[in-house]
Amino acid sequence: MTNLIDERLMVLNIELPKASNPAGKYTNFVIVNGLMFVSGKGPSGNPKGKLGSTFTTEEGYQFARNTGIELLAVLKDALGSLDKVKRVVKLQGFVNAEPHFEEHHKVLNGISDLMYDVFGEKGVHARSVFGAVSVRENLPIIVDSIFEVEK
Repeated sequence: MTNLIDERLMVLNIELPKASNPAGKYTNFVIVNGLMFVSGKGPSGNPKGKLGSTFTTEEGYQFARNTGIELLAVLKDALGSLDKVKRVVKLQGFVNAEPHFEEHHKVLNGISDLMYDVFGEKGVHARSVFGAVSVRENLPIIVDSIFEVEK
């Protein structure tokens, strides 16, 4: 069986890391009625700081993209193949930002662009983004997500 998404990842020069493990008594994902709810993920490398002071919008875009790669690793680990993703349904971003920061949407474009690049039209999704006073471990961004999948 050809893994079309794996081929696309190679073309995009994306190597998926090992899926991260939950930090507490919860799971990485839950699948209900064909929808896969993935627990909040942040960028790898444990960057710390806020958009608008520690990091620029452009750096935030890269952190969001990197968070998307973390999500893809969880999906592949759970499903065995990213070709089982039927649709990216929703992304919800929480941007760790200074009160004056107003470019949350531009930060979240990093993960939205990645999902389109990887899944094509199936990667176009609903989304929302919020500025947060703080997030766990002072990460610059956390993203919750919902995918339609075949199991």
